[in-house]
Amino acid sequence: MSLAQEILELKRSQRAVVLAHNYQSPEIQDLADYVGDSLGLSQQAAATDAEVIAFCGVHFMGETAKILCPQKIVVLPDAAAGCSLSDSCPADKLAAYLDEHRERNFYVVAYINCSAAVKALCDVICTSGNAQRIVSRIPRDREILFIPDRNLGSWILESDPTRLMTLWPGGCHVHERFTPAAIQRAAAQHPATKILVHPECDAAVRALGDIVCSTEKMIAYCRDSEAKEFILVTEPAMLHRMRSEVPGKTFFAAPTDDAPCSECEYMKYNTLEKLRDCLRDLSPQITLTEDLRARAETPVRRMLEWSQL
Repeated sequence: MSLAQEILELKRSQRAVVLAHNYQSPEIQDLADYVGDSLGLSQQAAATDAEVIAFCGVHFMGETAKILCPQKIVVLPDAAAGCSLSDSCPADKLAAYLDEHRERNFYVVAYINCSAAVKALCDVICTSGNAQRIVSRIPRDREILFIPDRNLGSWILESDPTRLMTLWPGGCHVHERFTPAAIQRAAAQHPATKILVHPECDAAVRALGDIVCSTEKMIAYCRDSEAKEFILVTEPAMLHRMRSEVPGKTFFAAPTDDAPCSECEYMKYNTLEKLRDCLRDLSPQITLTEDLRARAETPVRRMLEWSQL
């Protein structure tokens, strides 16, 4: 039996669903029941009737699935798959900051790229796909503390510059590697391309984009565009889904100053062998205390509710 066949058989016998982020390797994407961005993955986790969720992503994503599905077994192929953005905002530092500035009565908006312990300290969660919508729902007389990604927060402020918002100084190591010079060189090599930029990039890089949007919205843009060539300023595994779902068009990974692309090494910790093993052994599992899970669930559920309105 091939490795892929083993995984499919284990999915059946364990009554499992495999969820994979857009930045997972092509072979994992091809075996997943659903491939998407953080918002879509959260919605799928909340809706699934599977008994086991095998989450092919990074640790905070598995935690989000467990927050929404406490009765289900949630496994991650590699428990060491972390996130530089999540690491930039530890829960103890956030709690200390909120205590120090409690007179400001922050409304805390957390990008989903954060730990369950951080989510438990927040009022609402957002993703790159719904961040502007979520922020627009917050009363304008409340000062927002936006965590942990300063770039996503500054992108929101570009569309609503009068918004009172303090930005936590965190960033994604994948998207912060992109520079204007590298993007301009790529555009010169492919002059007929459209440039699609993820909002986790720096403002100077975002300014070069024909559109700034989440990975999910990149797919719709490319499908609907009359253009035939596109440069994707995000993690290069996104090209696999693009080529699968938008055939007949050409996609290029954006380079950095010193590399042909900017890859997330944490996303690539997961492999087919580790996916097989976690389905077979139902380990490593994501576990949360009920108190923490319940406190983190409130802002996540608020995000899902506001995303549907």
